[in-house]
Amino acid sequence: MTDLPGKPTSASRTTLSHIMTGNDTNLLGTVHGGVIMKLVDDAAGAVAGRHSGGPAVTASMDEMAFLEPVRVGDLVHVKAQVNWTGRSSMEVGVRVLAERWNESTPAQQVGSAYLVFAAVDEEGKPRTVPPVEPETEQDKRRYQEAQIRRTHRLARRRAIKELREQRAADGIED
Repeated sequence: MTDLPGKPTSASRTTLSHIMTGNDTNLLGTVHGGVIMKLVDDAAGAVAGRHSGGPAVTASMDEMAFLEPVRVGDLVHVKAQVNWTGRSSMEVGVRVLAERWNESTPAQQVGSAYLVFAAVDEEGKPRTVPPVEPETEQDKRRYQEAQIRRTHRLARRRAIKELREQRAADGIED
């Protein structure tokens, strides 16, 4: 697929930590989902840039799941790693954990997401990325699951395109 040498999963893995404040809350008094999504995108972007050795842009976000509310004062840890690579794209898996700032209880998983990034050059054109080399059994499982998600993304995109083409051929305007 590429002549670039592969990189192990651990080479670009990162954790972004942030304490949640009153500025991050929604009308219910919990942290706004968009704040968490930005942290997820920031951490995933750092991982994608590290792995690809240069700029990478968000192409899609899949399956953003909010499992528990995050509250003011929570210390949020966003853990990200490259799960799979294609020619110029990478899937980055992200886990979001939160711990109370004033307690010694372990951090609890509060969210997860999968993002696809495209590596780009100075002109914004796609550029080749090194293959990811899964290191652990967990990394291998994530790699295989990422391939399944990619297949589903491509099939969904193809089905939607075919539907729109058929509607246009039938004279139906959207």
